[in-house]
Amino acid sequence: MTVLCAGILASYQVAAMNPQPDPENPGGYVVAQAEIDAARDAKTADTMYAAWAKALETTDNAIVEAIAPGLAANPENVKRAERVFGQQEWNFLTQMAAPEYTYTRFLKAIGKFPAFCGTYTDGRDSDAICKRSIVTAFAHFAQETGGHISKDNVSDNPQGLEEWQQALVHVREMGWSEGQAGYTTGCGSNDWQNRRWPCGEGKGYFGRGAKQLSYHFNYGAFSEVMFDGDATVLLNNPGLVADSWLNLASAIWFFLTPQAPKPAMLHVIDRTWVPSQREIDAGIGYGFGTTINIINGGIECGEQNKNKGQPVNRIRYWEGLSSYYNINIEADEENTCWQQTPFGSLNLNGATDVLYTNWEGDWAYYADRPGGYSFECKLVGYQTAYSALVPGDYEKCVTNFYQSHASWPNVRVVAELDIPDDEPPVGGVAAWDAGKVYLKGDEASYNGKVWQAKWWTRGDTPVEGGASPWALKK
Repeated sequence: MTVLCAGILASYQVAAMNPQPDPENPGGYVVAQAEIDAARDAKTADTMYAAWAKALETTDNAIVEAIAPGLAANPENVKRAERVFGQQEWNFLTQMAAPEYTYTRFLKAIGKFPAFCGTYTDGRDSDAICKRSIVTAFAHFAQETGGHISKDNVSDNPQGLEEWQQALVHVREMGWSEGQAGYTTGCGSNDWQNRRWPCGEGKGYFGRGAKQLSYHFNYGAFSEVMFDGDATVLLNNPGLVADSWLNLASAIWFFLTPQAPKPAMLHVIDRTWVPSQREIDAGIGYGFGTTINIINGGIECGEQNKNKGQPVNRIRYWEGLSSYYNINIEADEENTCWQQTPFGSLNLNGATDVLYTNWEGDWAYYADRPGGYSFECKLVGYQTAYSALVPGDYEKCVTNFYQSHASWPNVRVVAELDIPDDEPPVGGVAAWDAGKVYLKGDEASYNGKVWQAKWWTRGDTPVEGGASPWALKK
């Protein structure tokens, strides 16, 4: 994950939170939308979060569907892709490709994501970054879905194509076909993954497309990006990832998406990402090798994998392509990743210089809040039901939308809190004070009633039932 400066996670200010009892749900609480937004913004204030969000912005599908080679109405990033990688270049690298992959679909996939082949206004060479991004993608396509046929094998490769010219041969994972309900591990379970991304009846989530998208949680997450937050489109019709322009869009989506603690491949290429000292010490820096680490570092990177087939192939393909397309390799770049620690093996315990992309309930104790609950979420370095890169997910985390936090308080977000003025004492008993310590037997008035503490308490709103430390005074 991207790193900018030490102490970054500890730098945000604790947001002011003032949860109030929910008048519509006894035992529940309401929190103001402004407080939720302020807490989220404080925790994602680093500029990289804005960079990630920008990279994942999408174009409306109606505009994407109208894209075709050479059209004056094509989006600017599509025009750039056409300029640096035209139909002739596509044909040169796809002579063995499955017919489902076409240049028009390639342009549509690019058009969906304006950041891919986008315009840089800070002096970086937009055309050069676009060309390098496409060539990097093809090096990985050649490994993931390539023919892998030797140039000397004249019977299977009569044209004598280089292996790096053999990308996109497979549109579906070998051995699988539509109608088979494969890769359904976890489907039907009563867990947050299935509540967010419910599997379709009898559907299979085996590898499809240029990146071989697999498993229901990846199909669901990709569907949300493609179809305005609707996960069910591809969960119910996963074949679209093979038979439409989504077969290439899925690969570009992966190219642009960081996965803690991994950066987005685009941001390695355009150097928006700055490796931390922790990553530098692990051999992770700029260059094609780090994109291998992002894709499959646990299996392909590290000294023990130096001579393994997959990374050796990727590096050969990259070196062949980068040489053919005159990609300049900088002095601080490495094509290999055998000298790198896989991202998944980095020791991040106690890390304060790493940015994460998933929200989880914050279980820290807050004495000034009801029940000691935080009513906030925190950023963590593992997959959860809620992403910091998905608009609205922080609020869903706080309200436990997918029921992933056991024993979390029932929270509802409202536009404004209706907080009454200091209520007068009831029967001479002073109003409850959230900041005051109450001992067993102490009394407080709240909502027109007198309450008595059952044990030591502070910050616990007087309510009945459950583990409440309060009881109504008889």
